[in-house]
Amino acid sequence: MSPTSSSPSTAAGTKRERRKEARPGELLEAALDLFVEKGFAATRVDEVAARAGVSKGTLFLYFPSKEELFKAVVRENIAGRFAEWNNELENFAGTTSEVLRYCYQVWWERIGCTKASGITKLMLSEAQNFPEIVQFYQQEVILPGQALIRRILERGVARGEFRPMNPDYAVYLVLAPMIFLMLWKHSIGACVPDALGMTPEQYIDMQADNILHGLCVRSGTNPPAPSSSTPV
Repeated sequence: MSPTSSSPSTAAGTKRERRKEARPGELLEAALDLFVEKGFAATRVDEVAARAGVSKGTLFLYFPSKEELFKAVVRENIAGRFAEWNNELENFAGTTSEVLRYCYQVWWERIGCTKASGITKLMLSEAQNFPEIVQFYQQEVILPGQALIRRILERGVARGEFRPMNPDYAVYLVLAPMIFLMLWKHSIGACVPDALGMTPEQYIDMQADNILHGLCVRSGTNPPAPSSSTPV
């Protein structure tokens, strides 16, 4: 055996180390699948462990409770993205109408069309029974999300692109289409995929057009042009 060759025991040890490093991610992926499929209350930690291919004891080495596992899933898939999104907004060079359209596009690609969008339905359906995770979700997802949208709206007003408004209420103009799509996707849409009768991307384009026609300043300016995928 050459000096550079690895012994079978060394190779096995390296493989075990790689496997150990991958376990948290595998557990979070399995947990996301089950939370979205079954809800928070009905998901058992032993099911998560089995789907990830480990024992329940191994799961508890990484996540001491189902609540902590759920929080980690939310941070991994949604809450952990806000720093990235705020940085993108900070460096966006286009108009605020373009920012808003980009916001919808990125949200759909990174959250809306993924399994993570099912967390919203879970929270709305089970919130009353789990106040602790509601408080967590409020702090980690809802408030940062509203703050990000408020920054977009205030940017438009400050640049003279949007008319003056109360941003605390206007944020829901932007959020409502997102919430609708997530609820539809994980309820009727899960059973009848074509029931909506249109693609989510076209729906988002139309909602962005409607919102911008209501927000944009008219005097001396033209309404924002519809996106290319929207019928004219």
